[in-house]
Formats: sequence, structure tokens, C-alpha cells
Amino acid sequence: MNRKQNLEVFAKTPVRKAVLLQIVPAVASQMVTLVYNLADTYFVGMLNAPHETAAVTVAYPSFLMLTAISNLFGVGGGNLVVQLLGRRQEDEARRAASLSLVMAAGSALLFSLLCLAFMDPLLYLLGASENTIGYARQYLIPVVIIGALPTLLANTMSTMLRNVGYSKEAGFGVSLGGLLNVGLDPLFMFVLLPKGYEVLGAALATLLSNLVSFVYFIVVYQKVRSKTVLALPRRIERVQKSSMRAIFSVGVPAALSLLLYDLTNIIINKLSSGHGDIELAAMGIILKVERLPLNICVGICLAMMPLVAYNFASGDRQRMLAFFRISRRAGLAVAAVCIALYWPLAPQIMRTFIHDEQTVALGTVYLRARCFAPIMMFLCFHMVHYMQALGKGGVSLALAAIRQLGMNIPLLLLLDHFFGMTGIIWTQVTADALTAVIS
Repeated sequence: MNRKQNLEVFAKTPVRKAVLLQIVPAVASQMVTLVYNLADTYFVGMLNAPHETAAVTVAYPSFLMLTAISNLFGVGGGNLVVQLLGRRQEDEARRAASLSLVMAAGSALLFSLLCLAFMDPLLYLLGASENTIGYARQYLIPVVIIGALPTLLANTMSTMLRNVGYSKEAGFGVSLGGLLNVGLDPLFMFVLLPKGYEVLGAALATLLSNLVSFVYFIVVYQKVRSKTVLALPRRIERVQKSSMRAIFSVGVPAALSLLLYDLTNIIINKLSSGHGDIELAAMGIILKVERLPLNICVGICLAMMPLVAYNFASGDRQRMLAFFRISRRAGLAVAAVCIALYWPLAPQIMRTFIHDEQTVALGTVYLRARCFAPIMMFLCFHMVHYMQALGKGGVSLALAAIRQLGMNIPLLLLLDHFFGMTGIIWTQVTADALTAVIS
């Protein structure tokens, strides 16, 4: 497929077909990413040991921070690239894509060094206790400190490929790492490493999976370099000042949106750990389980972005708004199905991850409360991604800040103070209902 044929999906393909061509691989890759993220919790949960499960929960937000940083250059740079292609500025698009990848690599190395230098203070900040700190170190070192570079670059390259019309290749690369992680987890945890190092085994499996995914994207970049504006950087490119501003004006809000989401999860973990390690383990499972509808909805939003951005840049407002509306309807339908399934199946879902009856009982209550949140969360996500696609980084940042700093975090602290864990589990739906109205 040549460059012109790829861009016809954005410009000329019928709206429903174009959305399907983007959504199917984007959602599939998000689903595999979910399985990938759930795999460590699932296999560690098989130990029936709340401390090990809690340790993975504690260390996981630092891994999410890598995704946030990849958004800075993947979403920021990728959105600029597709807008430049919509304006037929291919040379500047090539330079912007190359520079985004270089900046992503530098950020990954810096993040690794900071995590290494402040490892224990970071883990205690994230909610580690004396019972969980050792296991949390086992997870953090391979996944984040060693694995930051391949993980961050793989995420950035995947976003870039999707934004120039290679959604299938982007989805396959993410899926490859996820499926490999699922297969390697039990091998490393229960076969290769001795008893007591199961968390380390899960971490090593994740590291290796990310490395394989990264290598795949390097190969794909080499194959498509003659057909797209994407290529592996050979030097640091110079871009126009307006392009640099555009990368950061969209990328910074995209990164901060995830960082604020990450900060909220850190606060949830910290507050939950104050009620006990079992409460923290149950809440950690819930935060992973609820990512099923959220990942599908995020996949829908990510598929929408290049379609909206290209048509915004080319001036086809009617087509742009059609992509916005059809993606919104799809996300609301997914969130509604989530409610219908999670409420009756909550106990069975919990037992999939852990068999400790106290943890299962608490998690059932938590999941039934939080299953109502995704419908409002999607409305918030959708508006933020739409504004990012239009290049309106300030608006998307304001919406993300209102959601987390204005609503979610203050309500978490307030409701925890007055209602304990009950307040924590009902905060999300309350905060997002208010934020959806504002959005």
C-alpha cells in the first residue's frame, strides 16, 4: 500500500468503514494490552498471597507513567504528523516524526535513572509497606528501570504508525508483546525461578515481552520508510518552531491526563493501604478489571483521533463531525454492556484473580459500585481526545485537570475521611458524572 492509498482511509473511505478500519485493530491492541496488564495480577494472584498482589499494585503506577510519557511524543508528535499530512507538508511531517522518537528515547533514559536513584522513596509513596516493599522492588527494577526504553519507544512507534494509516501493524506489535507476556509469565514464575521469586518472574516476562515488541516495531519502521514519513532517526532533526509548539501543546496535555489518572490511582492505593493490605489487594484487582471497558473505549478514542485530525486539517468539517459522533455512540454502548455484565458476575470475576475469600468478598462490593463509572469516564475521555485531535491542547488539559484535580482527588480525600473504603469506591462515578456535564 503506497502513501496515498493509506491516507484515503482518512479522506475518502465511507465513514463507517473508515471507523471500522481504525477501530478494530486499535481496540484489539488495547484488549491485548489489557490482557498483558492483567496477566501479572492474574498469575501473582494464583499464589493466593495478598502481599504479593498488593506489591504488583503498588509498583504498577510507575509503569503507567511510561505510557504517559509515550503520550507526550506519540500523541503529540503523531497528531502533528497527521495534521501536516492533511496540509500536504510531508517533509515537515517526516522531521517531526523523527524528532519525536529521539525525544522519547531521551525521556525514557532519564526516567530510568530517576527511578533507580529514588526507588524506595517512590515505592513507599505509591503505598508500599514493610510487607510489600521487597516484592515491589522485584517488579520495578526489570519492568521500569531496565525496561523503560523499549517500552516507551514501542508505545510511541505504535502511535505513530496508527496515525499514518498503519493501524493493523500498530495493533499487531502491541498484541505480540501482550500475548508473549501471557505465555512467559507462568514459565518464569513457576518453572525457571525458585519459590519466593514469582513477582520477579512476572517482571522478567514483562521486560522480555516489551523488548520483542520494540524489535518488531524497528523492523516495521524499516519496511515502511519508503512508503511513509516514518523512519528510524539517524540524527536530531530541526523542525519549525510552530511544529515544536504543536508537539508539546497536544503532547503535554495528553501526558498530563495520564499522569493525573496515575496520580489518582496512587492516591487510591495509598488511601486503601491505610485500611489494610487486603483492602489494597482487592482494590488493585478492581482497578485492573475495570480497564476492560476503559481500554475498549480508549481504543475507540485513539482510532477517532487521526480521522478527526486529518479532516480538521484538510477542512472537511462535516466528515470530521461524523467521526466524532459515531465513535461516541460506540463507546457509550461498550460502557452500558459493562454494567450489564459486571454487576451479576462480580464474585466470579474476583475469584478469577484470587481465592482468598475475604479479598473476594470485599472486591465484589467494590466492583459492583465502580461498574457504573465507565459510562461517565468514556464521555470525559472522548472529549479530551477530540480536543487533542483538533490541536486544542489547552482545552484538553483543562478538562483533564478539572476531572482529576478539581473533582476526583478532592472527593477521594473527602469521602475517604467520612466514609472510609465505601467513600473511595464511590468517588469515581460521582466525580466523572460531574466532569461529564462540564465536558
